Amino acid sequence: MKITQTGQSDGAYARYEKERIAHWDNLACKVDSWRGWGSYYHKRLKQVYGFLVPSGKKIIEIGCAQGDLLAALKPAVGVGVDFSGEMIKRAKQRHPKMRFIQADAHKLDIKETFDVIVLSDIVNDLWDVELLLEQVRHLSTPRTRLIINLYSRVWELPLIIAQRLGLARGNLAQNWLAPDDIVNLLDLTGFEVIRHWQEMLLPLPIPILSALFNRYIAKIWPFRLMALTNFIMARPLSERSPSEKEPTVSIVVPARNEAGNIPEIFTRTPELGRWTELLFVEGHSRDDTYKAIETAISKHPERKCKLLRQKGKGKGDAVRLGFEEAGGDILMILDADLSTAPEDMRRFYEALRLGKGEFINGVRLVYPREKGAMRFLNFLGNKFFTLAFSWLMGQHVKDTLCGTKVLSKADYDQIAANRSYFGDFDPFGDFDLLFGAAKSGLKIVDMPIRYRERTYGTTNIQRWRHGWLLLKMVVFGARRIKFI
Repeated sequence: MKITQTGQSDGAYARYEKERIAHWDNLACKVDSWRGWGSYYHKRLKQVYGFLVPSGKKIIEIGCAQGDLLAALKPAVGVGVDFSGEMIKRAKQRHPKMRFIQADAHKLDIKETFDVIVLSDIVNDLWDVELLLEQVRHLSTPRTRLIINLYSRVWELPLIIAQRLGLARGNLAQNWLAPDDIVNLLDLTGFEVIRHWQEMLLPLPIPILSALFNRYIAKIWPFRLMALTNFIMARPLSERSPSEKEPTVSIVVPARNEAGNIPEIFTRTPELGRWTELLFVEGHSRDDTYKAIETAISKHPERKCKLLRQKGKGKGDAVRLGFEEAGGDILMILDADLSTAPEDMRRFYEALRLGKGEFINGVRLVYPREKGAMRFLNFLGNKFFTLAFSWLMGQHVKDTLCGTKVLSKADYDQIAANRSYFGDFDPFGDFDLLFGAAKSGLKIVDMPIRYRERTYGTTNIQRWRHGWLLLKMVVFGARRIKFI
């Protein structure tokens, strides 16, 4: 029989709940004098969550205990929920600026939504995980991120031994759910997994070794399979309908030495949404690209256009300038070399509008390429960097260097606000956006396109110099995203 409230007719849940409340109340009374090794584990959890969650968000943690993890995330609004009255009493004393609610996780009665929902080390202690996730769904918006961490079953015996030796806090019988079990339950309750990964090989405060094992070795196969805790980040599945109000669209076109391609951009780029604006960013061309854009704009008064002259250098700088000046709800990049067909922009638009993803990334490596569209060594380089950057970001990205990328203005603003974390490191612009999207927990979706051969001009990519820069960015990304 499906549990629609919290218990069963035979009272099994009532006994389960009573036993666990007594257990956690008892632990709360001992926590001030606790001298076990768990403090290092919780310190490391705060570091990981601090990377995942920007400060200033509206956050709820269910199973908050004393509220220390919630407080460490520096929320603008922080709400903690726990069924232990003793834990809630201590949480209110320790963190008086936040709101704490004594409630059973199976019987939440909260009429608000949150940016981030944290379930840290709670799902293995629940009677009905699906019931909790069904309720959590009602606390979510389309932009909410649900973050779950739970012990791996690999550590069941070591943890039992540590508890019996008094080195770890005691627990009652656990569920020991596997990540696949959580993924399935999330799917059943209307969530989509963005990524899942492992953390922490050595939950002990041993100088040098703790950092080595937990920041580096725990991220590498096969050692990650032995990690202590599994992390899962998910988002609510979109419920957007094609009948909803159409958004507006800004298409940024970086253009350097592309005069011969400009007329086709105007004739082939579709009108999308309520209106579409074309923002050309001309970047120190040696031909008459700027004049060609001016001429095309004058010939097409029906199109909403803007022409900007780039002061800095590089495509990344051009894209940032265009996005800053854009007025649309959706931001797109279209390379002026027309290696991506402008007509394909409609498919990117529909994928984002219908919530299939939050960062739509073009992929040139699915369909056969036109002769001359991509040199063989460039193709091999793309494959290598695809594997490297997919590993770094924890989401599969088949083609990192395709110039066509689409995201909402709201999500771009979040990436830009957090740009100081990475700094100005990317002359291409691709990785500034991809790293930013990964750091912000956006769902990245690949969009296969046919890659076209240039009909005008020559490529601005310098294979060896730019390949060396990409290698340096792999190392940079590993330090800033993977090995945290």
